[in-house]
Amino acid sequence: MTLVKICGLSTRATVDAAVGAGASHLGFVFFAASPRDVAPDAALALGHGLPVHVVRVGVFVDPDDALLDRAAPAIDVIQLHGGMGPERIAAVRARFGRPVWRAAGVASRADIDAARSAAGSADRLLFDAKAPTGSAIPGGNGVRFDWTLLAGIDVGREWGLSGGLDAATVGDAIRLARPPLVDVSSGVEDSPGVKSVGKIVAFVAAARAA
Repeated sequence: MTLVKICGLSTRATVDAAVGAGASHLGFVFFAASPRDVAPDAALALGHGLPVHVVRVGVFVDPDDALLDRAAPAIDVIQLHGGMGPERIAAVRARFGRPVWRAAGVASRADIDAARSAAGSADRLLFDAKAPTGSAIPGGNGVRFDWTLLAGIDVGREWGLSGGLDAATVGDAIRLARPPLVDVSSGVEDSPGVKSVGKIVAFVAAARAA
């Protein structure tokens, strides 16, 4: 069954909705330019008392070690966006002793190939749509790419699909690309950074149905 990550959570009601609906992963964004940014202590409180099978993912954009140090108690997995290469990925993985995911923007098959070769020791690759020109954030833009680019591909490690997903599209994405994990943020929001309990529940249900 496809794993489901609800990303950009910032309230108790939406965390409870995601967990209650059956999400496997919860994402907390630590990036000041994002409307979904949360403080590490707030993320720690939101993640308190979760079922043991629910994984807390910290989402970062080119973070320094000081930010990672502050956020580390609140998360189980480090998800990296930005320009870091294999050496930085390996250093983060070694320093914090947690699985590391590498997010990569995709517009063509060449982007997928480049991401695979540059992922280094990352435990999971997360394929997202390339951000629109001028966007201040690398993900959560509600943009999709051609999911058939991933059909039948051997990524060589665990991977996930993000970008332009919502309750109406996630079933098609799963059937076309067969991702082990789907990741949604803006697709379960009423406005940027404002999650909808109803949309979260509907998304997880649609992913499960697919």
